[in-house]
Amino acid sequence: MVTYNIHRCRGMDRRTRPDRVAAVLRAIDADIVALQEVIGPGPRGSSHIEEIGAALGMGWVMASARRLREHQFGNVVLSRLPILHHAEHNLSWKTCEPRCLQRADVDVHGHRLHVYNVHLGTAILERRYQAQRLAEIVSDRHVVGAKVVLGDFNEWMRGLTTILLSRRLRSVDVRSYLKRRRTYPGLFPILHLDHIYYSGRLEVLGLAMPRTRLSLLASDHLPLVADIRIGG
Repeated sequence: MVTYNIHRCRGMDRRTRPDRVAAVLRAIDADIVALQEVIGPGPRGSSHIEEIGAALGMGWVMASARRLREHQFGNVVLSRLPILHHAEHNLSWKTCEPRCLQRADVDVHGHRLHVYNVHLGTAILERRYQAQRLAEIVSDRHVVGAKVVLGDFNEWMRGLTTILLSRRLRSVDVRSYLKRRRTYPGLFPILHLDHIYYSGRLEVLGLAMPRTRLSLLASDHLPLVADIRIGG
């Protein structure tokens, strides 16, 4: 499973190349991928997610937070496994940039896995609101079974999002798996913004952060990869 902010497919060399993002993901070869800052379908020009999805041969669902140059713009979950259900939750706060939480329920060999894909805001008060809203949604008792919450939390210190989610879910502590744990900015990462939380019958077998020549160039974030077993 991967979380990856692809920065509109604009690399560190300022070139927009969806094929590079697809190549990074192809090398990782994950069954489920959560992307943020994705340009989707629109009336003019190509859709980045259609190009990436076709290159990987994966199905996908998109939660659009806003329009960008007449195209949908937001979060995407790609999956090789059947997607059973898709839902969106508005996380927008006042006049800040619109944000959303995406939920995709995936059939993992007979087990339903609820995947929550999120991209929180950059302002402190904005994130406080979003953290409380996110914790409420993820804690919904009507949604039963294994859950994974992942994405770009824009929180590099132990803030309210970390505190609230840690009370309800287990956190994948990158310090237990990786010497390098910072995912932003791509070439010289100094901040750890991308996180993974989980609950239910899940076991984290490993964590990786591919630092290839291509992944360092393709986006301003590095992908965070978790090897997760469900039903164990």
